[in-house]
Amino acid sequence: MGRLALLSLPVLALAACSEPASAPEPIETTPEVRPAMLGGVNLSEPVRALGTEPFWSVEIGPDQMAYDRAGVVTATRAAHSGPQVQGTMATWRANDGSMTVTLMATECSDGMSDRTYRLTARVQIGQDTLNGCAASTAAILRASESGPVG
Repeated sequence: MGRLALLSLPVLALAACSEPASAPEPIETTPEVRPAMLGGVNLSEPVRALGTEPFWSVEIGPDQMAYDRAGVVTATRAAHSGPQVQGTMATWRANDGSMTVTLMATECSDGMSDRTYRLTARVQIGQDTLNGCAASTAAILRASESGPVG
């Protein structure tokens, strides 16, 4: 055993004299950008708010909103700068001030169908305040006539 210890001394001495290993260069990473979510709805994808009596809808796209009302020939379109998300609410404001859409992460029923939506909607357009429901446009299009949308 003593002989083995004596033979290892030169190896240990050489290891002690070598230069320390340089630290690895930091890897540059970009932070992961997660889409804004509200009630399980991805707000970076098209969202539709809708209501009854009168029948209306607002389609919210990446940079504009389009309000449509039954019996009105032309839709109101307005550009927006994206949602402001605070807690369980998201708000889009038209750049020209013509419309504000607020979505809340509370379950909603439109009162006319057996559908339930993930979000409750409030739309201010001119002097009118409209209340309804909302979900991703894709979820609304693929939903059945009853049950949860989304």
